[in-house]
Amino acid sequence: MDRQKKLLLFGVAWLSALGLTWFLYANAVAPKVEAEVRVVVAAHDMPLGTLLHRSDIILADYPERNVPKGAVFQAANAVNRVLLVAMSASEPVLNSKLSAPTSAEGISSTIETGYRAVSVQITDFTGVAGLIQPGSRVDVLFTRPGSMAEATTATILQNVKVLSTGRLTPAGQTVDPRAPKSPVVTLVLAPEDAQKLELAKNEGKISLSLRNPLDASQSPATGPVTTEVLDPMISARLARARMGRTTNIAKANLEDPRVWQELTGQNQKKADDAQKEKERQEEEARRKKEAEKPRVVVDVYRGDKHVQELFR
Repeated sequence: MDRQKKLLLFGVAWLSALGLTWFLYANAVAPKVEAEVRVVVAAHDMPLGTLLHRSDIILADYPERNVPKGAVFQAANAVNRVLLVAMSASEPVLNSKLSAPTSAEGISSTIETGYRAVSVQITDFTGVAGLIQPGSRVDVLFTRPGSMAEATTATILQNVKVLSTGRLTPAGQTVDPRAPKSPVVTLVLAPEDAQKLELAKNEGKISLSLRNPLDASQSPATGPVTTEVLDPMISARLARARMGRTTNIAKANLEDPRVWQELTGQNQKKADDAQKEKERQEEEARRKKEAEKPRVVVDVYRGDKHVQELFR
């Protein structure tokens, strides 16, 4: 029995020594394995105002205890946002360093180089009843006000991209949901088109027509449309008014050429043309008569003979 006890004690001591050795090695010699998480970091140096694309960021393992507050863990949460500060390569991307996707900074950075953003005020009637959304494509219609003879409508811009609708939210601020929405649409235009739109805004009424985003065709018929498309008889009525006529158009026989000529002022035009032709003929006759008159008359006397020489 004594021998068995000694072996048992020896085995327990040996196991205790082995466990103590492993514990000391694990805590003093073996490298510690820390928990890590994948965070979004900058792929290269980027200046202030950079619009982040997928190629600008990468995912990197970061020690969990060293992850800064507000770090971005998914690349999709950083793409298409704008840097509010400059960043260095491998620097963790923080939410506080990025603009909100719908903020003024984020929207303005999406404008292509060489283009400008111009806003137009619309209503439910001029803005396709609220169907226009950011990214939509629209045509811009200009209506010049005036009388029936003066009013016209023309398409001045085609296939224009909508940058935003409504009011922009500055970074770090919120808008009262009870506040009325601003009926404004911001369009992306070339500088010369921006000037044309500003002139149209000050001279008449602007309306937008919504396009299919896949339709990039350009309509060749962009000239002004007059009120004759609404009332084909407007010209006849205006001509009758200018001539002081009292003929009732509704009761007139428009198939009679003489009535139609009277309504449209063609009779007056013919009389004017006849008067002009008469004046032209009189002027030609006067010039011909003047051409026949001699310029110089010389009296020549030869003895008792008297002769007049004409020099033209």
